[in-house]
Parts: sequence; C-alpha cells; structure tokens
Amino acid sequence: MDKSTPPENIFKSYDIRGVYPTELNEQFAVPITRAIYKLISDQLSSTKPLTIAIGRDMRLSSPAIFEAVSKTLVELGAKVIDLGIVSTPTFYFAVFKYGYDGGIQITASHNPKEYNGLKIVRRSSTGLVKIGKNTGMSEIKHGSREGVDMMPRGKGSITKKKCVLEEEVQNALRIAGYPEIKKFKLVADAANALGGLYIDGLFKVIPGELVKMNFELDGTFPAHQADPLQAETLKDLQRQVLEEKADLGLAPDGDGDRLFFIDEQGQIILPSLITALVAKEVLSEKKGEKILFDIRYILTPKKIVEEYLGEYEITKVGHAFITEKMHETGAIFAGESSAHYYFRETGNAESQLPVILIVLKVMSREGKTLSEIISALKRSHESGETNFRVKNALEIIEALKEKYSDAEISTLDGVAVSYKDWRFSLRTSNTEPLLRLNIEHVGKEALEDKKQELLAEIEKHAVFEDLPK
Repeated sequence: MDKSTPPENIFKSYDIRGVYPTELNEQFAVPITRAIYKLISDQLSSTKPLTIAIGRDMRLSSPAIFEAVSKTLVELGAKVIDLGIVSTPTFYFAVFKYGYDGGIQITASHNPKEYNGLKIVRRSSTGLVKIGKNTGMSEIKHGSREGVDMMPRGKGSITKKKCVLEEEVQNALRIAGYPEIKKFKLVADAANALGGLYIDGLFKVIPGELVKMNFELDGTFPAHQADPLQAETLKDLQRQVLEEKADLGLAPDGDGDRLFFIDEQGQIILPSLITALVAKEVLSEKKGEKILFDIRYILTPKKIVEEYLGEYEITKVGHAFITEKMHETGAIFAGESSAHYYFRETGNAESQLPVILIVLKVMSREGKTLSEIISALKRSHESGETNFRVKNALEIIEALKEKYSDAEISTLDGVAVSYKDWRFSLRTSNTEPLLRLNIEHVGKEALEDKKQELLAEIEKHAVFEDLPK
C-alpha cells in the first residue's frame, strides 16, 4: 500500500478514529470520503448528487480534515452543508431535521487531543442510520484502501447552515412537553469541548443560573480529558457543585453525545438511574411504549418500565447497535450505561437536551432534590466496570457460562448471567482489547461478595497479557 492508503486499524465498530497525523490525516481523508459517498449513494440507490452535512469539533486538526472532506465531496458533485463547530447531537439533529442524505461529523469524541475521527450517518424512512460494524463500515474500509470507481455527478457546492442549535433547543422543549421549570442553579464542566454549546444554548431560553467551568473551546483540552467515564475528570465539578450549593452538575464528553449528572450532594448519578427517570416520565404520558437499555445494567430500568406499564428490550452495547435496535423495535427512548440517551423524535440518535429538561421538569414538579428523586427510583446496586487485559477472553466467557449454567443465560453480547436478585455481564470491548465485567444486585453488601467471587473465578481461568514495559 502507498502512503495515501489509510491504515486498517482506524476503522472501528462505531466510527473511524486514529491518531493525527500518522493514522488519520488530510491525505487519508480523501479516499475515505470517496468511499463514504459511494456507500451512502449505494445504500440510498441514488444516482443523483447527494446532500451531505459536515460538522466538526474544536480539535486542532479538524479544520484541515474538514477542508479535505468538503473539497472531495464537492469534486464528487455533492451539495455540502457546512454546520460549523457543533456537538454530535446537534449534527445528528441537523441531518434528521432537514432530511439530508447523509452526514460526516469530524470528531474523536472523548479521546485525547492527538486523536481525530469521523462519525457517519445517512437518512432512512425511520430516522438516522449510523454507519458502523453492521451497516457499512467494512465497505468503507475496503473502498478507502482499494479505491472506488466514483465519477463526479454534476457541480458540487458548499452552503453554511446557521441557527441549527436554536432549532435543536426548541425541538428538545417540544419533546419534554414545554415544561414549567423553576430557577435552579447548575454547574457544568464542558471540558473545553462541544457539550458547552448546547448547555449554553438551553440556558438562553430557560430560567436558572448556569455556572460555567471550562466552556472555552480548546482542542488541547487544557483542563482535563473530556471523558466523564473517568471518575477523576469529575472531581472538580463535584467540588464546585458543593461550593456553589448548586442543585445539580452536568458533565458532557468531548463531542457532547454522553452526559453525566451530579446531584446536589456532589455524587455521580448512575446513567441507568437517569434512564429510569426518563423512562418513568415518558411512560407516564405514553403507556405501553417500548424502552431500550443495554445489557450491562438492567435491574432498575426494567423494574421501572414494568411498574409504569411499558415494554422493554435489552440491547448490545454500542451507540450504532442501539440506534439500529431503535429502528427495528420502534422504541420511543433508549438509555445506555455509558450515558448515551436516544429518542425516537431525534431520529433514534443521541440527544442530551431533552434529558436535561426532563430532569429539571421532575425537580420542578415534585419540589424535591435530585438525590431524593433518584433514591426513590433505585431498585438495585451496581459494581462499576472491571476490565481485564487477557489473551483468552472467549475461553473465560465459556468457563463462566458453565459455572453458572443454572441461571438464565443470554449470549446477546458476550454472556449475561441472571438470577432472581443478582446478575452479571461479561463481554469483550468493541473498542479496546479488554474483557469487561459488570455486576448488579438488589443488596449492596451481597454485591461486594458476588464481585469477589467473580473476580476469583475469572482470575482462575485468565491468561493475562504482558503489559508494555
């Protein structure tokens, strides 16, 4: 392969992502863009010029990659819609709302500053299709590396699209039922990334005080990495919530498609509990609707959905898989244990603004603190994720299936083992060479006992990888 051929390892289960400029750069962006355009054309059975939206994050390499992507699309005859610097949820909203044929978001999400990437979507009759492992990523990979036969279709153009965020905010208010919201005090840590854009936009139209932390866009991430899954990145926010005597805190990730909540006591709220809260509100107004949640933690949202006369379905882990399942089932809402939240009314893609509004709506109506509201919803306790870097992940999964064969077993994503009052999920990562363990139990003390039992069982069978020296 020559120097213009993108490396294989950047084509992931959910997106394209790699270190700039060695793994992803302007040169590699050209064949990748050509392959993306051909895939979307083929999937839509279109022989006409496509309309493709492009958004981007604030990383230092994003302008150069944007230039390469947009120039290539124009050369192919596409009508390019330049969304500017926008969060990934805003990008999704734009592609869905305006009916564009497809879209490319230039971002590496929560990855460190040296990374960049591409998230790809196309339209469908039921919402957005995210291009991933099951929906065309292998074709993009092959076309990028082997070349595609793609002749220009007419004269391309670039048009800037403005006021998308303002329309996204109004759409979120509609989804939440135009709630009456009291004047709360919120602290938000945007980590110098994109989530601050939609949080700021929301507080221009709702009452309350917003205390901003790290809202200046900066692709070097001077404050900390924009990854709220890493608990240490939340410590300053937790402390600030307490110091400000705020009602809650918000922590979006780098591209804004994940959002963590901090209660007034400075405690991190588990995403499964936010899923349960939103599910309760949705089902209170629309009984019988279907709610989705991923296989890692299900006990609390499952009970809440049952109590409020809804239906539920359990999904594989991963945003592309969940959006795919939203299409398949017609579900109204989905919540993921990594703090992604999806709505049918946003094209089955992530949207954090309705979640913020629904949380504030419940707090306003009930006159209770967020910790009180969440405590009333809690039906189980969670272990948090334990990761193992092993050489024999599949052997370990088979060994635990045999060990706990008297339980209800699911092989939807790795193995999930369920008993009456406790369960665990053991699966390989879609993004890293890791085996991931998640445990939940209705009893807090019993949870720790089961965790120790499972750790011992895994270590008994594991062949651990040697860590680099």
